[in-house]
Amino acid sequence: MAKVSVLTQTGSSVGDIELNDAVFGIVPNEAVLFEALVQQRATLRQGNHKVKNRSEVAGGGRKPWNQKGTGRARQGSIRSPQWRGGGIVFGPTPRSYAYKLPKKVRRLALLSALSSKVREENILVLEGLAFDAPKTKNFVQVLKDLSIEKKALIVTADLDETVALSARNIPGISVITASGVNVLDLVAHEKLVITKAAVEKLEEVLG
Repeated sequence: MAKVSVLTQTGSSVGDIELNDAVFGIVPNEAVLFEALVQQRATLRQGNHKVKNRSEVAGGGRKPWNQKGTGRARQGSIRSPQWRGGGIVFGPTPRSYAYKLPKKVRRLALLSALSSKVREENILVLEGLAFDAPKTKNFVQVLKDLSIEKKALIVTADLDETVALSARNIPGISVITASGVNVLDLVAHEKLVITKAAVEKLEEVLG
């Protein structure tokens, strides 16, 4: 089992924690990780693109000219697709891009993302994370004490509004609960800062 130092909010070490190899110590499967990323990003797409077909564009109720005798090609409406301002043929319409992956594939992708953080030594385990009141300044000080300068994902065992509000206005910082841990957030943030209670919760669910 991998050993990681347990830190306080001020950055001082208070001991070590052994991480479960079944959750944090597997060999990352990059193919499955990529597949899960594509699926999650596809699910986030709004899919609200829309064009008007010939039944939706305005105008074109009258036949532009007689069927015969003009020497020109026959036309039934100036809003046919071949006309400027006419309807669009086979254009995009609102749709959902979401699709599902098998449960075992999703689980393997999540384990791969967590294990990658441990392999890259980009995981910090905190003894706890709490504030008396929601203040961005206090959270910035914690990040400074922990030497975090880039994007970081903060994972707590349960929802703590004080922590979430304190970090809300800091660019590159996201706060989620252990039950909300996902592949996209893990990959998008360089550092994973997780509380000891959240580690135990993940090992209980995924171990």
